[in-house]
Amino acid sequence: MSISPIASVFIFLISVLFGFYILLLMLRFLIRWMGINFRGEPMLQFLVQATNPVLLPLYNFIPGWRGVDFAALFVMMILKSTELLIIAALIGQSIGITQLLILAFAKLISLCISVFFWTILIQVILSWLIVLAQASIPYNVQYFLTRFNAPILEPLQRYIPPINGTVDISPLIALLLLQVIDILVIGYLT
Repeated sequence: MSISPIASVFIFLISVLFGFYILLLMLRFLIRWMGINFRGEPMLQFLVQATNPVLLPLYNFIPGWRGVDFAALFVMMILKSTELLIIAALIGQSIGITQLLILAFAKLISLCISVFFWTILIQVILSWLIVLAQASIPYNVQYFLTRFNAPILEPLQRYIPPINGTVDISPLIALLLLQVIDILVIGYLT
């Protein structure tokens, strides 16, 4: 079945709009889960201000637990499910509620994996800039990326020693593992 160019444009715009806000919610969820402080950083303050209108009213009904922001998870599932329903309607497909929830969950897991993939890649590139170009990267950016990626990189760094004591290949292994996990988990869920 062929999709009209107008429907393709609407699908693209819906994906971008929903995807951007879901990404903001995912970042807030992950940052809160890792216990990274929101205060004092303009980018993180933007994240809080952009997501507060939706999340603050829900905190009365959906409390967090041990750093897990269940309200953000709930909103991400609702938004991703709505996005998928709209796209399915635009291409003329029907989708069952179970299939919709599983697909939305799979897409959110894939987004989480992508966030870690890109932040690790950015951390590696910035570390190369520091070494090769002797560039100065603000401490708060380095600190944030190190803290954010620690749950992925630190376990690998315990088992994979640096080559010649200087070259840390754990980010490379992490990027490969994240892609394998994305392929396997998302492949089975979808």
